[in-house]
Amino acid sequence: MKTYTDIIWDFNGTVLDDMQACIDSVNPMLAARGLPVIGSLEQYRTLFDFPIEDYYRRLGFDFEKEPYHTVLAPLWVENYLRESRSAPLFADALPLAARFRAAGAKQSILSATEKGMLTEQLRERGALPFFDEIWGCDNIHAYGKTDLARAWRAAHPAAVPLFLGDTTHDAAAARVIGADCVLVASGHQSREKLQTCGVTVVSDLSECASMLFSEILK
Repeated sequence: MKTYTDIIWDFNGTVLDDMQACIDSVNPMLAARGLPVIGSLEQYRTLFDFPIEDYYRRLGFDFEKEPYHTVLAPLWVENYLRESRSAPLFADALPLAARFRAAGAKQSILSATEKGMLTEQLRERGALPFFDEIWGCDNIHAYGKTDLARAWRAAHPAAVPLFLGDTTHDAAAARVIGADCVLVASGHQSREKLQTCGVTVVSDLSECASMLFSEILK
């Protein structure tokens, strides 16, 4: 069976259970502009996607009136920093990270979140020591992570990585660096969307752990 030298974790929706915080961050922005708010987690998972700017357009924001970079993104981050304070880690995230470490795999977080924010969220939840490297963006605009993934690969040319994520964008990032990928359907996108990627989709990290340690890492 294949042995992975490195585990690359997405953060939001994979390690951090922050979907409700994201809904609660964008809904006041929508309501203030007379736009329909997101009414349920299921609706959110259907709407959310990368690039984030396209997601905002689908929600109805008008970039001609309010530019994404200078108005909407900073406003969302301000809301999110408040709403996400109580967002927990998924219960199985750190136990699974501990099992990977015991199996000898190095672990990285790779996220479209700004690196300082990402590091602080990990530190506040006691998760920082579980990860060997933190790869985050140098801005708040959440453009994506494929370039970041390429940079990770350039720094680890001989690695045999497994990418754990919760979006189609995670599958795309894994693809560009030749990583195997497992997507969890308990995050920011619906199982139906994830199943279009042609990679393994599991319900949650508990199922992921059962599959990996019975089939891959034993």
